[in-house]
Amino acid sequence: MNIETFTGGIFDTNCYLIEHQDQTILIDAPQESAAWLARKNKKVTLLLLTHGHLDHAWDAAQIKQEHGCEVGYHKDGIRMLTEPDFFKKIGFGVSIPPIQADFLIDETESRILGGIDFKILLVPGHCPGSLCFYSKKDQILFGGDVLFAGGVGRWDLPGGDKDLLFSGIKNKVLTLPDEVQVLSGHGPVTTIGQERRTNPYLQ
Repeated sequence: MNIETFTGGIFDTNCYLIEHQDQTILIDAPQESAAWLARKNKKVTLLLLTHGHLDHAWDAAQIKQEHGCEVGYHKDGIRMLTEPDFFKKIGFGVSIPPIQADFLIDETESRILGGIDFKILLVPGHCPGSLCFYSKKDQILFGGDVLFAGGVGRWDLPGGDKDLLFSGIKNKVLTLPDEVQVLSGHGPVTTIGQERRTNPYLQ
């Protein structure tokens, strides 16, 4: 697979554009990602959201409208992603346009999405319905805001749960091979082995 990264918005949120065979998959849709796709003249066929936080779904509705792509995410993200003013009601100063799912994604050993065989990991704790997409063939984990280079997702936002987060990281994410690359929602690329050895939150 060919992967390009874009980082946008005030939270420096990463999204990943995957070109595979005749499919173009976008994982997450931060602010300014729609304009980035337009500049690159890329047509998205599938949009996958790792979770429902606004910085990861800011441009999702615009991208769906402009590209006519299908959108998938976990059922526990429905309220965040479809209720008008959801984020204003919990104390944020902004809201994002609602984005309906064309299909829902749950944890599974194997699901073909955009022609790629992903193992789907459900790792809540940072956010309800937080998903990681793991391509065993390519040894790549699209991890959302679960695990970062030298950090983990924050658990102090509404719906967060520290115990759920660390349990999911330990029992699902860190069981992957050391050489697996982790493409996170924020920050640089890392590997499972690097985080297992050096991440201060996991020691």
